[in-house]
Amino acid sequence: MEQKIGIVLSGGGARGIAHLGVLKALEEIGIKPSIISGTSAGAIAGAFYAGGYAIDDIKKIIEQADFFNLTSILLNKQGLFAMKGFEKLYKTHFPNNQFSDLQIPLVIAATNISKGELVYFSSGNLAQPLMASCCIPFMFQPLYLNGSYFVDGGVLNNFPVEPLVGKCDVIIGSHVNSIKPEVGEINMKDIIDRSFHLAMNTTVKSKINTCDVFIEPTNMSQFGLFDVKRSNEIFEYGYAYAQSLKEKILTKVFKK
Repeated sequence: MEQKIGIVLSGGGARGIAHLGVLKALEEIGIKPSIISGTSAGAIAGAFYAGGYAIDDIKKIIEQADFFNLTSILLNKQGLFAMKGFEKLYKTHFPNNQFSDLQIPLVIAATNISKGELVYFSSGNLAQPLMASCCIPFMFQPLYLNGSYFVDGGVLNNFPVEPLVGKCDVIIGSHVNSIKPEVGEINMKDIIDRSFHLAMNTTVKSKINTCDVFIEPTNMSQFGLFDVKRSNEIFEYGYAYAQSLKEKILTKVFKK
């Protein structure tokens, strides 16, 4: 019987483009997930992949997306931007807007900031959970959904492996937020980025052993959260790192 392979895709802003490189490397050695769990950028990559889009096409879609359109700027609100760019993107590429239309089952993690709890979405409306999962605090206005406000799933779980545990024969984790163990002078943007990911990475470490294969390209902090302009570098970096683990992956997946 064919193995059920689950893959979990972390958040990470523009670094999430590295997930596409990882998925490409996995495809080339004959591995395609049976179920995907993702948060924030990982949810975006997972949704398009689950929707049947080719990896190169997903990369182009993300590169051409207008997440920070000037018409989305907000004044005296809970965030700098509205989610208009995301909404347009999802409605364009997922016209039926339903989880049930996806070719691969997908789980999306988002944070209910009103109740202080994590919520997993896997059925019904697709665009709203995707927007909720990508709603970076302070950067984007929280999404109002089902009577509560939602923000980025990474706030409470930036590596949502839990929905896959006990339901898959093999779990592959792709985490794109590795940071340098030590740095010299850093600016304000770096301080915010580094502080955010130091806090999140502590919880991720406790989950590594739940994965049969854990893919974490080194020093991903060289890429900024919003460095979409470096998409080619990020993609190739993730692809090359996953390729370097080919033998280990094959052993873990096909000899398990």
